[in-house]
Amino acid sequence: MKAKIHITLKNGVLDPQGKAIEGSLHNLGFGDVGAVRQGKYIELEIASKDPEQARLQVEEMCKKLLANIVVENYRFEIE
Repeated sequence: MKAKIHITLKNGVLDPQGKAIEGSLHNLGFGDVGAVRQGKYIELEIASKDPEQARLQVEEMCKKLLANIVVENYRFEIE
């Protein structure tokens, strides 16, 4: 099974990388762009045949390592 994980900063958390991207886009002529937020996307394979077990494993991975749950949100899907 494949897990697709999206990790983003929580609202209200400063995003200096997002601001840098926004500034660069403006410098390139994309002045209509605003409120840029950057995040992470992770794909991984799970050998489990049980979708619920895979879901529980990914949940634990996110909480323990992949996301900093103090400042980041995450969501994932299992295929």
